[in-house]
Formats: sequence, structure tokens, C-alpha cells
Amino acid sequence: MNWVEIDGSYGEGGGQILRTAVALSVITGKPVKIIRIRANRPNPGLRPQHLHGILALKELSNARVKGARVGSTVLEFVPGEARPKHVRVPIKTAGSVTLVLQALLPAMAFTGGSFEITGGTDVPWSPPVDYLKNVTLYALGKMGIGAEIEVKRRGHYPKGGGLVVGRVEPWEGRKPLKALEWCRIERFAGISHATNLPAHVAERQAKAARERLEELYSVPVEIETEVSRSLGPGSGIVVWAETDSLRLGGDALGKRGKPAEVVGREAADELIEQLTLRKAVDKFLADQLIPFLAFAGGEIGVTEITSHLITNVWVVEQFLGRIFEVEGEIGGPGVVRVEV
Repeated sequence: MNWVEIDGSYGEGGGQILRTAVALSVITGKPVKIIRIRANRPNPGLRPQHLHGILALKELSNARVKGARVGSTVLEFVPGEARPKHVRVPIKTAGSVTLVLQALLPAMAFTGGSFEITGGTDVPWSPPVDYLKNVTLYALGKMGIGAEIEVKRRGHYPKGGGLVVGRVEPWEGRKPLKALEWCRIERFAGISHATNLPAHVAERQAKAARERLEELYSVPVEIETEVSRSLGPGSGIVVWAETDSLRLGGDALGKRGKPAEVVGREAADELIEQLTLRKAVDKFLADQLIPFLAFAGGEIGVTEITSHLITNVWVVEQFLGRIFEVEGEIGGPGVVRVEV
């Protein structure tokens, strides 16, 4: 067998290497062996949230897998034939639903199918589900990918219990994405939510974000509020700018003792920072687009070249050869081009 071998400690050495490598294994049909998984992290090896992404892809592609357990530092993944399926991923904790989707979406774009994932929808260190739904999927739509996500129930740290369902159409007409800069902002939109908390929490987050954006821009700001019940309390807000190119986003999570106004302003300020350079793609979206750009082609202007982005490019090129050109330094703005 012709294995692709990936050093899991390369670059920022996190779970993203696993998610991208296993997704590409499914897409290309090439078996992959990942060694030294998260070797430089305080608790090396596979964590539960990585395992769920791998198991979802195992199910989608009828793969043979060795080393898929918590703490394992070596993983062997041999994909079978990937077919459209309904994939269920029951994360028993507040493990991130969106990180599982970062593994599942690229592979499912090639097969089609549907999914049902329980876990954390709005948790630290991962994109909130409203960002994925309104910013990421919007960009993927421009590349010809039809996907939808519905949030049935929110899940916050530490209890989780969120439920997200969705489906992906097979990716027939691939369109290159050309998104270098934006010229104008059409409007701002967003979703401010409060779970197992008073309605005024969501309203105050939304009001603070709206006021902050209106200080600098004179375009409409439409932030929806949502109040819901789940296993535990939590709140958060995602705001995005709809430009003549793509959408750029900012988000913030509430926590005990943090005033709702601070949460709202934090999300708005993060978005404002992403808008200052007039690049079409924010730093959170840039690395998420890499596996899709590899197959569609295109060129994007990014507000910041992160180590996540560089690592993702490296993983893709282990499978497909040298196809990317990244202009700019880590920590600064740049351009990512791909020749398909």
C-alpha cells in the first residue's frame, strides 16, 4: 500500500492536522499514517474531540482504522469506498461540533450525505456554529458547494448537549474562488443567544455590538436574538459583515461574571479588526477554506496568515503535491493562490 505519512507535530501541531489529513485520505482514497500526534502539547495524543471526527470519517468511507483511541500518538486510516450516508456523531461532552464538521464537510462534499452531531455548539477554542453556518457555508456556496446546517439545541461548556443537523449535496460544479478585497459593506448581521439565561442577556449583547458597529459604519445592522433551553447555561454572539465579496465575522462567548455588554463589544471589535485591512477573507475562515481551494482553485486575500493556515496548506500538499502559493508573513496579511 502506498501510504501518505504525516508528522502530527508539524507546525502548530494540533488537531487540525488530523482533521485535514483524514478528510483528504477519504477524498483521494490514499491511506494515511499520522505519527507523533500532538507531540508538543501538554497532553499529547488523540483527545476525545479528535476521535469523533475520525470516527465520523471512518463511517462515511467504511475505513479500516488502527490507533483510534484517546491518548494514541499514531493513527493508521485506510479508507474504503465513500458513499452518501447519514452520519451520527454522539459527542458525550461539550466537545466541539464545528471541529467535527471541519473534518466531515470536505469529505462529504465529494459524496453528499447528511449528519446529526451532539456536543458543544458554542465552546472556547473553536468556531461557533453560527459562524460556520453564516460565514463558512456562505463562502463554500460561492465555490459551488450546497450545504446546510440547522441548530436544534445549543450546547455550552461543560455540559454540551447541543444538537446540530444538516446535509451536503455532492459537489458537482466546482467554481474557483476569487476573493481578494472587498469594496463596500452591504450590511451587518448577527445572532446573539442566551441559553438557560434571562432574555435580556441576549438583548444586551446584541445592543452593545450594534452600537459599537454603528459608531464606525453607516450601514444597516440586523442582529437577531435567540433565547433557548438546554443542559446548561451559556451565551454568545456572532456578528458578520456582508460585503460585495464574502462575509467576515467576529464572535465572543459569555461567561459567569462577564457583563453582556462586554461580550457584545468584544465580538464587534473582533469584526472591526478583521475589516481594517479590506481583505476579503478573515483569519478564521482562511484556514477552513484550504482543503476546498485545493480542489476548486482560486485566490484569496486574507487578513492574517496564521500558523493554522500554513499547517493546513502543508498537510494538503502531502497528498496533492505543491499546489499552493502563500504570499506574506505569519502574523501579517497575505494572499493565498492555488493552481488546480
